[in-house]
Amino acid sequence: MLKAIFTWWNGATIGAWLTIKKTSVFVGEDECGNRYFEARTNKDSYDSRRRRYVVYKGYADASKISPDWHGWMHYTFDEPPTKEPFKIKSWEKPHRPNLTGTIHAWRPPGSIARGGERPSATGDYQAWKP
Repeated sequence: MLKAIFTWWNGATIGAWLTIKKTSVFVGEDECGNRYFEARTNKDSYDSRRRRYVVYKGYADASKISPDWHGWMHYTFDEPPTKEPFKIKSWEKPHRPNLTGTIHAWRPPGSIARGGERPSATGDYQAWKP
């Protein structure tokens, strides 16, 4: 309960939930468990479009939003993916959130996080001499 009151980075705070429940309708949920809402009116909008909200499941990170929902959130698509599914091209890779800073981040050989052992030089490098 205290986590929901004081931490905005874990889903949504109580105040945000109350505001979203009072002023918005549930639109859908993505494969990661993020929930999407749209305001009932455009009263609080910046321009004539209705406000759109996302409540993250777990840690709040914008890279967790898949391309189809990202397009809807930024008004690229009028209809949410629940009504009009996003057409994925054959050459597109599946969406992955940004893993930088997590234990799943890519660490190249020689990186401190991988032990810091760099392979020895192979002789294909010559130092520049002025």
